[in-house]
Amino acid sequence: MVKIESINTDEALRYMGYKENIDIDNIKDIIYDCENRLLSAAEPRYCYKIADIERSEKISVKNTDLVLEGKSIYGHLSECRGVILLAATLSDKADRLISLMNVTDVTSALITDAMASAMTEQLCDIAEEEIRRENGIKYTTFRFSPGYGDLPIDIQRDFIKVLSAEKKIGLTVNDSNILIPRKSVTAVIGISDKPLPKQKRGCAVCSMKDSCQYRKRGVHCGL
Repeated sequence: MVKIESINTDEALRYMGYKENIDIDNIKDIIYDCENRLLSAAEPRYCYKIADIERSEKISVKNTDLVLEGKSIYGHLSECRGVILLAATLSDKADRLISLMNVTDVTSALITDAMASAMTEQLCDIAEEEIRRENGIKYTTFRFSPGYGDLPIDIQRDFIKVLSAEKKIGLTVNDSNILIPRKSVTAVIGISDKPLPKQKRGCAVCSMKDSCQYRKRGVHCGL
């Protein structure tokens, strides 16, 4: 289990749609309480696999059945020799905490949900740093998740299977290709032996841009 001692509050506020000019003094105590309760409940874990890739019309992850389809992931990995397949979760205990709060205190539930999203990103940052250090990897792309760009979200089940993520960290996927627990992430990270050019990212290349709840609030998801 990964130890996370504090949550990036500024990032959590961004997930909630707060602007810099909004006074949050009236909810500081609630934020502090939500952070502490989430840190106590969550069990941050991750698992990963490093693999070479093979290009044809699509990208195949060698020694697996996983195929990465779409122009966006093809371009994303154009300078890469391999990939890190990453799965991370805060555990079902984080989900249960948010569900309980939804019954007892909607405001705290909303704040804790945003806190959990920020904490999940922190977990992925920690995981990526540890993976790079432990495996001597110098150059990587940013994390690219199923459903981003035109990488189909329906590869989630194969992704989880390749990583044995259900056995290792309790991560599954439902019939709608939603990760369970909800506060979880899967991602592809490209590996290169040389510095990589700055890559295009953001709403313009995301397949969810028309229905994204973050865009509707005037913020973004971090990609």
